[in-house]
Amino acid sequence: MGMDRETLERTLTVDGEKFDVAERPDEPGTYDFTWLTGPNPDYGFTTRVHGADSLSTQQLEDSAREFLGQVDPDTGYIE
Repeated sequence: MGMDRETLERTLTVDGEKFDVAERPDEPGTYDFTWLTGPNPDYGFTTRVHGADSLSTQQLEDSAREFLGQVDPDTGYIE
């Protein structure tokens, strides 16, 4: 059995919005984003990558930008 991966946790700022990002230790390549500056508490998204150990900071930022591009500015949710 291999060693457990440490959870990758960080705060990213993307286009003025802040996200807590955590990689799931038991699911390498799976990241949970919590939108800290959004209008809805605890709202966010999950992204997954297959066949890679982890995403780069640029890839994480790109995922957050894609999410923000889908959010309805009136509701703060993806409609």
